[in-house]
Amino acid sequence: MENINNFAKRLRSKEILMGTLVSLPSPEVCELLASVGYDWLFIDAEHGAFNPQQAQTMLQAAAPTPCLIRIPTGETIWIKKALDIGAAGVIVPQVHNAVQAKKIISDCKYSPDGNRGVGIGRAHKYGIDFERYLKNANEETAVILQAESSEAVNNIAEIVKLEGVDAILIGPYDLSASLGKPGEIDHPIVQSAIKEIIEACQNAKISMGIFGVSAEAVSPYKEKGFSLLTVGTDTAFLIDSAKIMLSRMNN
Repeated sequence: MENINNFAKRLRSKEILMGTLVSLPSPEVCELLASVGYDWLFIDAEHGAFNPQQAQTMLQAAAPTPCLIRIPTGETIWIKKALDIGAAGVIVPQVHNAVQAKKIISDCKYSPDGNRGVGIGRAHKYGIDFERYLKNANEETAVILQAESSEAVNNIAEIVKLEGVDAILIGPYDLSASLGKPGEIDHPIVQSAIKEIIEACQNAKISMGIFGVSAEAVSPYKEKGFSLLTVGTDTAFLIDSAKIMLSRMNN
């Protein structure tokens, strides 16, 4: 569990952490991608067809590679499940304001820093590592909030000031839709909003994350100081490789 335990520290120190998004509920996919050498895996339980048991098998297959779970919503039950099954942290979508963000942080932290429920689970080896885990979990759990709406942009300065926010992950596609430019990530209005998020994170010394379907899409953000990088998806890898192979055979 050493890699998982150190992940939040590496994130806060702005170490470059290269990951990829996993949307298929297949432990074999996680096992293969973890073997490639990614620093972490992005388990997408927001858009992927995951229940908690399926997500847990993904974490087990990926070990010791740290996994962040993007939960479907910032509700307490999803945060509790994701952390208890052993995720290195959570990515919470659609965080629009500081009030919402503060509750999410509280749900991720044990007392006295929050109100996370205490129970037996995989995160502390079903009780074997219980005392050590409870002592260190608040420090070792990564809390990543997604800024992907015009409202989030308007409130980003307040959000990043909250104690316990480890990174802001920009959702460029949802952000573009919220700004009335769906899919137009390079539109000046969308880029202006992204710039505002970047400036707020830099002022607060908060790590920044981004998702892109290709290295070409993500590399410019790496140059801008983004350190939590998600490049590509499992489904895209499969489709692209299959298309290339078929094209070669047909030529």
